[in-house]
Amino acid sequence: MQTNLADFIKHTREGEEADAILRKCVHCGFCTATCPTYQLLGDELDGPRGRIYLIKQVLEGKQATAKTQLHLDRCLTCRNCETTCPSGVQYGRLVDIGRKIVEDQVPRSLPQRIARTALKEALPRKWLFTPAMKAGQLVRPLLSKALQNKVPARQEAGIWPVRRHARKMLLLDGCVQPAMAPNINAAAARVFDALGVQLVIAPKAGCCGAIRYHLNDHDGGLDDMRRNIDAWWPLVQAGAEAIVMTASGCGVTVKEYGHLLAHDAAYAAKAKRISEMTKDLSELLPDFESELQNKLGGKIGKRVAWHPPCTLQHGQQIRGKVESILRAAGVDVQLCADSHLCCGSAGTYSVLQPELSYQLRDNKLANLQATGPDMIVSANIGCLTHLQSGTRTPVKHWIELIDGALSRNA
Repeated sequence: MQTNLADFIKHTREGEEADAILRKCVHCGFCTATCPTYQLLGDELDGPRGRIYLIKQVLEGKQATAKTQLHLDRCLTCRNCETTCPSGVQYGRLVDIGRKIVEDQVPRSLPQRIARTALKEALPRKWLFTPAMKAGQLVRPLLSKALQNKVPARQEAGIWPVRRHARKMLLLDGCVQPAMAPNINAAAARVFDALGVQLVIAPKAGCCGAIRYHLNDHDGGLDDMRRNIDAWWPLVQAGAEAIVMTASGCGVTVKEYGHLLAHDAAYAAKAKRISEMTKDLSELLPDFESELQNKLGGKIGKRVAWHPPCTLQHGQQIRGKVESILRAAGVDVQLCADSHLCCGSAGTYSVLQPELSYQLRDNKLANLQATGPDMIVSANIGCLTHLQSGTRTPVKHWIELIDGALSRNA
């Protein structure tokens, strides 16, 4: 695809990156076949190819409009199109660049500004979000259905292991997960403890930066990333082996720190190292697969439907690992029809685009339920909460299944 960038973006870091991405696109349209919003709406501008054209026009100097913004807002950033694309177009990066430029050109309505500001200011701050979530859980039966969907029932975290081990890895606690599902990180810590590894949380590390960055507050998102690097760096220097991610949405973002901070002389080298050290749980546990088999082989008699989050299968390009770990532990793992499609959670998308989000959720749940599962398991807090809001079948993080079995067989 030929481009002729406007002067305002030409010779800038974002402009050069966008230009390189656009030139890879051969507008073949393969991406439309796997785009969730295109499948729902049937509008070319609500698929990757149409959005690429919209971004190209803005980068070439055409004034963005509210219509441009609407079509870009409707994108889930699921990156399914990247998996499908035969030319390797990095659509996720392009849409981040395009959305920020459109945001600067098109004023939002007051309700939109209030909603987006509330999300990017409240969600990343645990000191604000956690008490708000606890208050919501106390009065959950009195809340509207829409609010109940966002406020999961209170969950106990269980005991955090206290044994010390020579092998240490860092664990990103995150921002919303500790309040919404505190058992996930505790379960991961217990599983690794049983395998002789100590998971350590750096107190000053928090939101991975995805929330602000994907709401077009790039500066705020980058500041979150720098804060995490500062919190982790002394522990990295002290010999931590890896940085463990229990939320695939955080994992895909932290793995991109090296790219996103490559322009920052003070952080570029550290960010690159942090990204290299970042691993999803499913990338680490195969190293212990024989030990898990000895402890759990054939002992989990459950049939589960596995929902691979987009941030895992498309963002991080990790497929098959969770299924392998669970099957080694004796789990009957089922993949549903159209398992490559997004469930509609997509970070803040379910708040900002509820109609599309719930359509995608219901489609996903229908396919998951068709496998006849005892439980649905996934790997990202947003997917877990979103799916659970539409079903009575338990929806858990897959590490909780392993943890529960280890506890019963201890």
